Amino acid sequence: MARSKMTSREKSEFIWGWAFILPTMAGLIILNIFPIFSTIYQSFFKTGDFGKGNIFVGFNNYAKVFADTEVWQALWNTIKYAIVEVPISIAISLVLAVFLNGKIKGKGTFRTIFFLPMVAAPAAIAMVWRWLYNSEFGLLNHILPGKTNWISNPNIAIYSIAVIGIWSIIGYNMVLFLAGLQEVPKDFYEAASIDGASGVQQFFNITVPLISPTIFFVLVTRVIAAMQVFDVIYMVIDNNNPALKKTQSLVCLFYKYSFTQSNKGYGSTVVVVLLMVILLLTVLQMIGQKKWVHYN
Repeated sequence: MARSKMTSREKSEFIWGWAFILPTMAGLIILNIFPIFSTIYQSFFKTGDFGKGNIFVGFNNYAKVFADTEVWQALWNTIKYAIVEVPISIAISLVLAVFLNGKIKGKGTFRTIFFLPMVAAPAAIAMVWRWLYNSEFGLLNHILPGKTNWISNPNIAIYSIAVIGIWSIIGYNMVLFLAGLQEVPKDFYEAASIDGASGVQQFFNITVPLISPTIFFVLVTRVIAAMQVFDVIYMVIDNNNPALKKTQSLVCLFYKYSFTQSNKGYGSTVVVVLLMVILLLTVLQMIGQKKWVHYN
């Protein structure tokens, strides 16, 4: 026979449970879910004067976006940034995590050093890297031969920005990989060493397969974050930079249309297109992970 009443302990756990999760749920709804639906709704309108009197235009904004060469260029810029930043940052972070997971002196200090870029202010990071990339008195041009316009040459500017992204995220990825490495049994490495496996063989045949779920998580989250890149581009590339069109991302276009030109309807459409692209990439990753991610 089922009980019809809860005990006082069960009531207390029920109340306190909801008390703890309600702030998170409220924040998720107010700061994430509601803005998503509001943006999609706004994409079907043309912004009225002074933010009022929006005019319903249906799919006109979407037709305009797909015919806009600037949007396609921004999408290609974003993809190029992600192609460079994501795999290189993951590879470097994984190697560093394996190195710092071993028995070395001062590994706590090294972990802190590598994680420092994550706690640095984006504005400070942009200022330092603009100095490093400066074509007249920058440190890179002082060390390397020749004079390179790192952030004003349209052909290489997006890759220079990707280097900043790689440098900024290595520490975060490394911490995640270190957490995954703690779950790998040491017995596997000892058995492999007895069988004569080298460190490289152990890395590819033991480490990578066993932490593949962590690698997959980092891959998905980094692709999503890279496709939303904005702050580093906005602070490093100014409006007079000749490489602007070859570096601005879709989020930069959203900012330009929504807040600079006050065309929030069209800006919202750009973001919805970006959302569709991210969803497509995530679905493809979810399908592909069945072939290389091992959960057992």
